Amino acid sequence: MLEVGKKAPNFTSVNQNGEKVKLADLTGKNGVVVYFYPRDMTPGCTTEACDFRDNFSRLKKFGFNVVGISKDNPKSHTKFIEKQELNFDLISDESGEICEAYGVWREKVFMGRKGMGIVRSTFLLDNSLKIKKIYDSVKVKGHVEEIIKDIQEIQGK
Repeated sequence: MLEVGKKAPNFTSVNQNGEKVKLADLTGKNGVVVYFYPRDMTPGCTTEACDFRDNFSRLKKFGFNVVGISKDNPKSHTKFIEKQELNFDLISDESGEICEAYGVWREKVFMGRKGMGIVRSTFLLDNSLKIKKIYDSVKVKGHVEEIIKDIQEIQGK
């Protein structure tokens, strides 16, 4: 289980363009917000992505980049980015290795049925990839605002 203060698992995968990327290369001046979401184009995931899109410049002002991760393939990510005009990278984790490393691939109950899936989660990492905050089982509404408040607190602003 990942803990605040510990180093987050680094990874290499592909973004929406099929380009190889490493987490360490995606951090902003002060860090990166890594958020895991179940699926491109679904209502909750679209709302969350658009909230990150709309607040991206605020996060950048604090020196943080944003990266979204799901098990969708790069082609699906490209369509999602184009349709929602997203301004940050989406990482493809088709193998599920990144989800496993971050502990977000877990049993879920959806409409009374149990199954494995990505539990909506976010990790606030500093620029050395140390975990500053873990948001587990995220509720979409107000989530990005909560992250911004936490960044302000961490930075003493």
